[in-house]
Amino acid sequence: MKIGLYFGTFNPIHIGHLIIANHMAEHSDLEQIWMVVTPHNPHKQKNTLLDDYQRLHMVQLATEDFPKIKASDIEFKLPQPNFTVNTLAHLLEKYPKNEFSLIMGEDNLNSLHKWKNYEYILEHHNIYVYPRLNSGEIDEQFVNHNKIHRVGAPVIELSSTFIRESIKNKKNIMPMLPYKVWEYVDNNNFYKK
Repeated sequence: MKIGLYFGTFNPIHIGHLIIANHMAEHSDLEQIWMVVTPHNPHKQKNTLLDDYQRLHMVQLATEDFPKIKASDIEFKLPQPNFTVNTLAHLLEKYPKNEFSLIMGEDNLNSLHKWKNYEYILEHHNIYVYPRLNSGEIDEQFVNHNKIHRVGAPVIELSSTFIRESIKNKKNIMPMLPYKVWEYVDNNNFYKK
């Protein structure tokens, strides 16, 4: 099975994340999208990052009506800090019959050359790239690379940071979150301080 890995803190998951994930599931050759919740790095200040399992629960709530999209806690079980290349190795060991690809925005593609063992990742995994408004110039080595696939997904300029700030400032963000996620955030008074 061809699986696309969409990594993020999803703090909180919002409709932009779902639009991209669903677009990849419906308009590429990927058969499933796994939304991989990135655990809290113990060496970084927590600030407004919710607990790993609360963020995982929000992704589960958001994706329950999308059979091709799954929440994944695979990185919770790996040593921290973790690198994508290690996650990919772990997944291939655990699910040897699956083919894993990465999903990222153009802005992340610009910093791919800084990732640990990025050459190995590019040699063994496809990367599906969705457009971003302010991604800058793409590094020459990635422009026509046979493992990098540009997908004409909708450009969504919505961020979890904006949502958290809006909640803190008592703004109505209900249209920006899947309803069950909004309910969970609101009932638990998340991000209000």
